[in-house]
Amino acid sequence: MADAPEGSEERGAAALVFDRCRRRTGAVAASAPVESPVCGVLPGALAVAQPALRQAVAEALAALAPRLRWKPRASATDPAFRDAHANATVLGPGGIEEREDVWIGVTLMAPNVDYPEHSHPPEEVYLALTPGEWWNARMDWTDPGPHGLIYNPPGIAHRMRSGETPFVAVWLLPS
Repeated sequence: MADAPEGSEERGAAALVFDRCRRRTGAVAASAPVESPVCGVLPGALAVAQPALRQAVAEALAALAPRLRWKPRASATDPAFRDAHANATVLGPGGIEEREDVWIGVTLMAPNVDYPEHSHPPEEVYLALTPGEWWNARMDWTDPGPHGLIYNPPGIAHRMRSGETPFVAVWLLPS
């Protein structure tokens, strides 16, 4: 699952997202950026992204960071968890570009954080910019490494967790 061979589900889902992005654009949101307590770890986490492709994505994310609206998972009730993670949408509902056909965003977690099990109807692809692990009902805990992707089929229960370092991952969902 960590590798993404030609014709794989993760490549197919990512291609669908990017094809939709090429075909149309949404309105630029006028909303103000919002920071989260965990945002302090973002610059250091992005600085260690490897290899070159992920460095380019990390640099683009760093440039966008001042415009992002970081927020905790809506169901997060534990104050420690709320302060140790945040999500931001780049394209999609509540993102820098408002649109309904795709969601592209980022998850940021401080070290040693477990993101709770959840599911949603659209399939999802993650691009890890830093080390971290994913689990879903179809695979054991997996670190995709610097060249891999993680794919979650539609509706599957899944989780993620950071290790000793901050965690940054970009997610793509066709809606």
